[in-house]
Parts: sequence; C-alpha cells; structure tokens
Amino acid sequence: MNRTEKAFETACDIYREYGVDPVAAMEKVKNIPVSLHAWQGDDVVGFENFETALTGGCQVTGNYPGRARTADELRADLDVVLTLVPGKSRVCLQGHQVDKMLPGVDRDGFTIEHFSSWLDWAKDRGIGMDIAPCYYSHPKLDHGLSLSHPDAGIRKFWIDHGLCIRRIAAEFGRTLGTPSVCNFWMPDGFKDIPADRYAPRLRMKESLDAIFAEKIDEKYELDAVESKLFGIGVESCTVGSHDFFLMYAARNNKLICLDSGHFHPTESIGDKLSAIVAQQGRILLHVSRGVRWDSDHVILLNDELLSIAREAAVYGYTDRIWFCLDYFDASINRIAAMAIGARNMRKALLIALLEPLDLLRKEENAWNFSARMARMEEAKSLPWGDVWRFFCEKENIPDDTAMLQRIAAYEKAVLSKRA
Repeated sequence: MNRTEKAFETACDIYREYGVDPVAAMEKVKNIPVSLHAWQGDDVVGFENFETALTGGCQVTGNYPGRARTADELRADLDVVLTLVPGKSRVCLQGHQVDKMLPGVDRDGFTIEHFSSWLDWAKDRGIGMDIAPCYYSHPKLDHGLSLSHPDAGIRKFWIDHGLCIRRIAAEFGRTLGTPSVCNFWMPDGFKDIPADRYAPRLRMKESLDAIFAEKIDEKYELDAVESKLFGIGVESCTVGSHDFFLMYAARNNKLICLDSGHFHPTESIGDKLSAIVAQQGRILLHVSRGVRWDSDHVILLNDELLSIAREAAVYGYTDRIWFCLDYFDASINRIAAMAIGARNMRKALLIALLEPLDLLRKEENAWNFSARMARMEEAKSLPWGDVWRFFCEKENIPDDTAMLQRIAAYEKAVLSKRA
C-alpha cells in the first residue's frame, strides 16, 4: 500500500465517523459529466478564416504562445486535457469552430459536414459533444444586434444559423448516443440607454420561436437559453436579460443556462439552483468566474464554486443539471487553464458529495442553527484532499504536481512551435 492509499484509508475512517462513504462519493462524482469548453484553446477565434479579425460580442485578452490555429491543433490540445481530468468528460464547441469551411457557405448554411472530423474524433474517444451557435464576431452582428435586429434579413441570417447548429447538435447526439446540449447566447444590447427596450425583446422572442419551431427529439438534442447582466459595449441594456430568458425557458420547456460570471458580483447563482429545479426544472450551468466587470476567468476552488457544486450535488438532482465550463484566458497556458478549471470543478463536486449532509440536516431540523454552523465549518477541514489524490490515482490521472509537468512537456514539444 503506497502513501496515497494509506492516506485514503485514514480519510475513509474519519469520514465514516460523520456518516459519509468516500467510495460512494468518488463513484458519483466520476459519473457526473462535465463539458470542456473548446473555445479556451483557440481564444474564441474559430476557424472560419475571415480576412480581418472580427471580435464584436466576445473578447479575449492575452497573447500567450501556442493558441490552436486549426481544428486539428485544438483536438490535439483537448486530447492532452482529457488525460488530465478525472471523471466523465464531454466537449463543447462554439459554432465557428468548424473543422473545414466550404466555398460560398456562411454560418446560415453550416451542416454536419463542417464538423465531420469533430464527430469522428468524439466517437473514437467515446465522449459526448455539445455545441452553441456563434452570434458574435461576424459582419452581420450589426450595431451589436443579431436576433433582435430590426432588419428582417439580418434576423433571418441568424435564425438560420441557429437552426443549422441545432441540426448539427442533433446529429452529434444521434451518432454519439448521448443528447447534445445546444446553448443560445446572444450579445444583443445597447451601450447607452435605449428609447425602446420592448421592441427588441419582442423581435428576439419571435426569432427564438422560429428557431425552436422545428421539433427535435430530446434524446438527441437539448435546447438551452443563456442570459447576461451586461457585456462590453452593451452596459445599459442587454436584450437577453435573466428575466427574459428565465421566463422564456419556463414557458417553452428549455434549459435555462446560468453562467456564474453573468450576474452581479455579489449575487451567487448557487441559491438559484434549488429555486429553479423545484419549479422550472432543468439547468445548464456555465461555470466561470467573474472579476469586477469581466465574466470569464479560470474557475478557482473558491466559495462561489463550492456553493454551486454543493447546491447542484447534495440534493440528488445532478441528472437535471448539465455542467459546462465557460471561460477563456489567453494570458496563461491554455491547456493549463482548461485543466485547472476542470479539475477544480471536479474537486468542488467531490467536496460537496463528501459533506455530512444527514448530520447537518439533523441539526437544522432540531432548530439548532449554531450547531449547524459549527458542523458546516468543521466539514471544511475534513481530509477531502486525500480522497481527491486517491481518486486521481484510481482514474490514472496525474496529481496536481505531475499535471503541471505534463503540460510543460507538451508546451515544449508542441505549443512552442506554433507561430
């Protein structure tokens, strides 16, 4: 028995005193799918080969060397990440991360042929694929508007793009045997106070209704809609606000996507999960980290992430919540960014599943809130790190130190050679 195994056995003894089974927790956390966000690897640039950089609606800072310039390079990078993250992984694409472009075809004409190598890659690795339409970085994002634009022709272009991506998602789900989540987020809004907030929201609703009018079996594809408080350049009015999309999701039986960087800095989405699952039903979590006004920093094992994981895991409704990472940092090694964040997501879920919930509920049901608080604080110092290290070893995944060594070796051998 090596040191990791000995530490795990001791941790199990401690946890059992609190009525917790670490082996069962590891088995549960292993089977909770987490979708890796492919756009961390290419700085949300995509592979459409536009002659000029088009960044409207989405923005990445930093110039660390090694950005994936092609779908092949991105898949190679993701292959490395998949060896660094324990548990069941998926991969999520943005709609402009095409494997190849076809002459004369724009985003409103994309088919599975544009993503055929992605599908082959995922099938070979036995993982599911998710995808999101790309409503940014395009000439037809006019005055910051897409589905809410007053011009019917521009709206039709973006409606058709949404339809195309839903059909591609359905093909992912059909071929890979697991439903593909197709998430809709639009940057539509206004920098300064608009004279009319109502008409753009009516147009967006009508556009979404047109996109979702085509019925697709949910065993292949699941629709989600994502809100935002504000974005750069649309500080005064976001058409797709939380209120707008929460109502839309509830009325149309869609997943509501909650991004942990899309709310006020003092507002936690952890509290929202039980409120929504108790009524509306299903949630796509885009797990990110907000810093001041920026919403997409690498997630850390902080109070917010722990709160999200706890609220998602301890009530037994992880089958009604879908996890996807959503951040992009070009100031550091992109593979490290993806792996660190994904591992932190897994750590947070494991910590949640190791919580002595029955003991906490017992104190709460006895109205002993001081004991409940003391027990919650006590749980923070339980040896979850020993369980995590054993979990990684059992899954043949490197520990935190060895992970950095692998990333450094890949950077030297591969990333440093990219222009």
